[in-house]
Amino acid sequence: MPKTGDPKSPDDSFGAHLVRLRNAARLSLRQVEEATEKEVSNAYLSQLENNKIVKPSPHILDALARVYKTPYDDLMERAGYMSSGASAGKKAKAATFAVQDLTGEEEKALLAYLGFIRDQKKKRDK
Repeated sequence: MPKTGDPKSPDDSFGAHLVRLRNAARLSLRQVEEATEKEVSNAYLSQLENNKIVKPSPHILDALARVYKTPYDDLMERAGYMSSGASAGKKAKAATFAVQDLTGEEEKALLAYLGFIRDQKKKRDK
């Protein structure tokens, strides 16, 4: 069973990263559940996002990586399965970010901005 625990800080937690990815993809918890063909229930994803569960199985991470179109290795690292050195000097970043030296703070800002832009587009398309 996955362990629960306190995150390093709310903005750097695994759960906060999952929220940013889901928001950037413009998906609700239920939409993620459907997109994973119920491999990841909306209740379980909510627990992940709220850091109630901090180390989901690799199977769950694979399903989320596919839905969010983000590198599986990045989610594995953030969930604590791999050390940051395991990527041999190459930082795992979301596939949309081709810049190799992107900091964690820059990645968060870009994901937040992408979510904002998509939300604006969604409002215009209504």
